[in-house]
Amino acid sequence: MGLDSLNLNYYLVPAGLFVLGIYHVWLLITVLYNPSRTVIGLNAVVRTQWIFSMMTDPSKNGVLTVQTLRNNIMASSLLATAAITLSSVISVFVSTSSSSESTSTQKLSSLPLSSIKYLCVLLCFLVGFICNVLATRYFAHTSFLATLPVWTDKTDYVKYVSVTLNRGSYFWSLGLRAFYLSIPMFLWIFGPIPMFVCCCLMSSALYFLDTTTSSTQLVLGSSLKEEGERTNDVESIVQSSSYILQKRKRLRKDIVLFQILRENSGREDFTHLRSPLLTADSASAS
Repeated sequence: MGLDSLNLNYYLVPAGLFVLGIYHVWLLITVLYNPSRTVIGLNAVVRTQWIFSMMTDPSKNGVLTVQTLRNNIMASSLLATAAITLSSVISVFVSTSSSSESTSTQKLSSLPLSSIKYLCVLLCFLVGFICNVLATRYFAHTSFLATLPVWTDKTDYVKYVSVTLNRGSYFWSLGLRAFYLSIPMFLWIFGPIPMFVCCCLMSSALYFLDTTTSSTQLVLGSSLKEEGERTNDVESIVQSSSYILQKRKRLRKDIVLFQILRENSGREDFTHLRSPLLTADSASAS
């Protein structure tokens, strides 16, 4: 019976991990090349539009921006705390169980496989902790960048802030994926069959959670299109107003130069008119 379960570990565990890996490779390709089909891609576009609308008037929207980012920081901090706590608990449990089993030679042969199982669960929580810490870092950095006063025509700076915000959200999503992966790794302790079934069910559930419907794509696509048109209108107005201001400045400079040249030409005419009079007076005096 132990040999059969060992053979199942060799076949079912890699098969379950292969199912999860294939699904996440498909998800990554879809996010990169067809983001409107996934929730992650649509949320990234929405966050970009949101940060642009918040930074158009930071004096009014600064408090709302900081409060929203603070909620994300609290969520990431909570997940990071849970991950490092569970990692510590698993480490203590593995150390105590290995020390108690080291006295028995019969249980020593089953120790490496059980240690691998606990190590996989521990690695999932550690990866989740690191990803959530990085998400907290990016969210905190975005809270500083988004409250700076910036002109509307400086789109490069707004894009940099949106990229920073999306990086934090991507790390938060990776931290959640690490928590999701810890579930089949934990079920592997009870056998390879529960682990394989959990991987298949989780892939199916994540497909419905990560993809969007056609109605959602139409609604968000139309709203984002309208928002993009408004953004383009605002940028065109700002560019036209800046062009008008530059024209006015040039006109003022031309007027000032004209006045200076006029004053200089008037002085030169006066000196030309005055010079014959001075020569006539000097000749009569002599």
